[in-house]
Amino acid sequence: MHSRPSPSRPRGGHPAARARFTAVALMTAALLVSACSPGSSSIKQSPAASARSDAAASAPVLAPLPRAIPAALAPYYTQRLTWRDCGAPGFQCATMKAPLDYDRPGAGDVRLAVTRKAATGKGKPLGSLLVNPGGPGGSAVGYLQQYAGAGYPAEVRARYAMVAMDPRGVARSEPVECLDDRQMDTYTQTDVTPDDRAEQNAAVAADQKFAQACGAHSARLLRHVSTVEVARDMDVLRAALGDAKLNYVGASYGTFLGATYAGLFPSRVGRVVLDGALDPSLDSRTVNLEQARGFETAFQAFTRDCLRRTDCPLGGRATTQAGAADHLRAFFRRLDGHPVATGDGDGRKLGEALATTGVIAAMYDEGAWSQLRAALTSAMKGDGAALLALSDSYYERDASGHYSNLMMANNAVNCLDLPPAFTGPEQLRQAQAAFEKASPVFGEGLAWSSLNCAYWPVRATGEPHRITAKGAAPIVVVGTTRDPATPYRWARSLAGQLSSGHLLTYAGDGHTAFLRGSTCVDSAIDTYLLHGTPPTPGKRCS
Repeated sequence: MHSRPSPSRPRGGHPAARARFTAVALMTAALLVSACSPGSSSIKQSPAASARSDAAASAPVLAPLPRAIPAALAPYYTQRLTWRDCGAPGFQCATMKAPLDYDRPGAGDVRLAVTRKAATGKGKPLGSLLVNPGGPGGSAVGYLQQYAGAGYPAEVRARYAMVAMDPRGVARSEPVECLDDRQMDTYTQTDVTPDDRAEQNAAVAADQKFAQACGAHSARLLRHVSTVEVARDMDVLRAALGDAKLNYVGASYGTFLGATYAGLFPSRVGRVVLDGALDPSLDSRTVNLEQARGFETAFQAFTRDCLRRTDCPLGGRATTQAGAADHLRAFFRRLDGHPVATGDGDGRKLGEALATTGVIAAMYDEGAWSQLRAALTSAMKGDGAALLALSDSYYERDASGHYSNLMMANNAVNCLDLPPAFTGPEQLRQAQAAFEKASPVFGEGLAWSSLNCAYWPVRATGEPHRITAKGAAPIVVVGTTRDPATPYRWARSLAGQLSSGHLLTYAGDGHTAFLRGSTCVDSAIDTYLLHGTPPTPGKRCS
């Protein structure tokens, strides 16, 4: 089975930004986290959790950069952006220059795509609000133009100029390039639940080929797409926009970008919201293992709901959740040997790999569950088209067979930000049992998908670290109690690390919380963005 949904960090973002199949938003459901408040004495840690906490506590702190702008960077900070119409009504676009290498500004530039929409109201303007939907690899420009520019609360859009920048290596900003479309088709169908040595070798070879292709086609960029570098680009953009401080809303991986910015430039933090937070103190293996546990819990939430319905393809009311999981695993095993037809113009059939990715894609939001039930029902009857569409939506493969560079940028950033989860198959096999325990349905595939950075042509430049951003203005960190892609404890950890962190808890399902249906969450964030007042300590919403 091939899934590759979270090589080192989750792909994700605001649900509406991930709406890549009809009437469905791709976000995640359901890690069962203790409802106790942070710091509650009733929380008990396992020995493994205690060891993990000790390691996080000993992680180095991200050091802020000097406040003074180095003379060599002054041309970038003082550049004037030339805005133009760009085919999206109400939006303007520009290209911003940033140094390829901040340590060697004379070594060349990268050109970054920026878009903006002017504030719509007559009230006192609050400056610019930069938004990022996550990834890494998600197009912020596309997100703003297709959703946030109209979907954010009217009061926010009235007071802020809405701005987005595609990070370096992503979409319109000198995208990382690796495999062509046909090669991506092959890659996405790679079996990562190998049954024998030959299948294991094939899985390794697929990751090696992907890495080699990235090195061959994007050698100039691969050493310079780290989160730290993108955060520094954000500060150049802040200056180019004429803002003294950065106002920002980031979702999922976008929270890591925002927190990194705060750690590097604490004195320039304006109103910052980090929704669906990552914990920067964790290593890659821990991130992947905790996500495996989360996706399993998301599936359990799905099966709880499914088994109460008459159209559930995994059994009826008398079926246990374990029985439903067995039913799905048996279906995946059948597909491993006997893929089903899809009617795909390129001749792709639905095998175990694509089917698993389709199921995982629908775990991102409970709103997708009805579509998943229908897709599984059809696939079990021999028509895999709907489940294939879910998988394609995850990989951003369009109807013409073209892939965006999402997965390529995702690997490039993740593999540069942190050392690999595993150095090779031998090390992976030693940890495989832990992954399978964390997720009987998805664990093995997620473990093998974690091998991708082992063969990356560029060594990681980052390491696990804490972010304190001492001296920063209040920062709102939002955590959803049953969010598996970015588990709730990550939000608690980041809010605790930040010297000015304020945790806002959403007791519910799904990945991220802002604009997902909770009036309580939306009101708290709107109040903060409009008035600068963070949520009261311990605030919980449902």
